[in-house]
Amino acid sequence: MKLNKSLVWIAWIFLLFSSCSVKYSFTGTNINYELVKTFSVDNFFNDSGGGPANMEQRFTEALKEYYQRNTQLELIRSNGDLQFSGAISRYTLTPQNAVSSGDPNLPDRAGQMRLTINVDVEYINVTNEEENLKRTFTFFQDYDPRSVTLLDVENQLVEEIFDIIIQDIFTATVANW
Repeated sequence: MKLNKSLVWIAWIFLLFSSCSVKYSFTGTNINYELVKTFSVDNFFNDSGGGPANMEQRFTEALKEYYQRNTQLELIRSNGDLQFSGAISRYTLTPQNAVSSGDPNLPDRAGQMRLTINVDVEYINVTNEEENLKRTFTFFQDYDPRSVTLLDVENQLVEEIFDIIIQDIFTATVANW
């Protein structure tokens, strides 16, 4: 009799847990793949007036690659279920702190320079208009102009800034953060 009661309890527990479902994603996405199957990325433009010549192309391709790597969505040329467009709107270099030259005849110099990039993004979710957004994403990186020139580090800084901005775009559009 005790064995039968134990089996009944085990069956009830099994039914209880089998009726619950948990969605888990390693990337933290909240994409309903039954409704959303594709994404498209329009070419981003460089409206900042600065930066490397191919900066907008690098950003566009990096954004496509990130979504391909971290979702199950298919990239199509246009009119995807998720649509991205925008422009690089700011590319600025600003000094962050002054360093004394130690010589009264020489001017003080910048001890750190900051490269800041802003990207304006318009995101459209065709299946859920409440998730649409238009937002500016920004990030910066500092470098020491006393030891390297901008030309020496510009590509690396731009890539690092784009990596963070693209992660922020991903989080704002399809992640559960």
